[in-house]
Amino acid sequence: MSALPPGSTIGILGGGQLGRMLAMAAARLGLRCHIYSDHSGPAFDVAAASTLGAYDDLDTVRRFAETVDVVTYEFENVPCATAEAAAQVKPVRPGVKALEVAQDRLVEKTFISGLAIPVAPFAKVDCDASLNQAAGALGLPAILKTRRLGYDGKGQVRITSTADLACARAAIANAPAILEGMVGFEIEVSVLVVRGLSGEMRFYDIPHNTHANGILDTSTVPAPITHETRERAFALAGTIAAALDYVGVLAVEMFACGEAASAPLIVNEIAPRVHNSGHWTIDACAVNQFENHIRAVAGWPLGPAERHSNAVMTNLIGADVDAWEQLAAEPASGLHLYGKNDPRPGRKMGHITRISPKTGD
Repeated sequence: MSALPPGSTIGILGGGQLGRMLAMAAARLGLRCHIYSDHSGPAFDVAAASTLGAYDDLDTVRRFAETVDVVTYEFENVPCATAEAAAQVKPVRPGVKALEVAQDRLVEKTFISGLAIPVAPFAKVDCDASLNQAAGALGLPAILKTRRLGYDGKGQVRITSTADLACARAAIANAPAILEGMVGFEIEVSVLVVRGLSGEMRFYDIPHNTHANGILDTSTVPAPITHETRERAFALAGTIAAALDYVGVLAVEMFACGEAASAPLIVNEIAPRVHNSGHWTIDACAVNQFENHIRAVAGWPLGPAERHSNAVMTNLIGADVDAWEQLAAEPASGLHLYGKNDPRPGRKMGHITRISPKTGD
């Protein structure tokens, strides 16, 4: 397929802040965005068009797809049936396979380990007996995670001793789950890879990610890792993107365990979309992750992924946003607010990226 010309319309399933930033990036390229969501969100404020509809209303989804030239999505829990309905009408990029893999942690871990890529030890849990068996096999402490849904620390519980086993499944509403063995690591990192229609791939520099209360707190570039670790991380992410025949930006979260470890990098999970840990690219790169995602799904040449600055991105969670005036006055920083009301605890209201002269490769 040839590249979509300026004036074409990108359909986005999901109306949150990622959809908002995708629509803003598309507008820079002269492309329009049409948002489909089951509720009004930040993306509606900046898109050329929007449709309110249930994700399981497949007739409305198909009518939406008829109004656009290509469809993408801004969150990984778009029902596969929704993406498949859209794909009956227009191309959906990334494809449905990426959703199928990313939506189920057991499928995801099995898929990645099948590529000979290290993951945390894991076992399927669907009853008390299988939990006890998994705990015996993997050892404790371990983390019990729901197979589906759950993000920002939700849908999981840490099991530190056998005394915790009795109530662990109840803590996640007895949902189908996996038990993951604990991984000894030095830092958490992520790779943002963009893959085009031709299979061409480009990689953003790797951020060091820190979390608070299960939510991403900061992403700092460059991460304190060796050149060898960085190149290995790029190779692992590229292998996953190619195996999925992926188009767009893919985030691969990893544990960096040190060069002396038997597995210096262990993949934690993937997100088939633009990602919070790549928000720094808006201020520190000529072409950010959102624009490169739009370029990829529209069939355009990929833009450069190199950074021109060091960066520290900090999420503004809940009442953090109340300091917007002071944050806006900071030098060498970019403030990004998502247009949300109700700054309740745990809610991502925006982010600020502080840049400094580039060091490192």
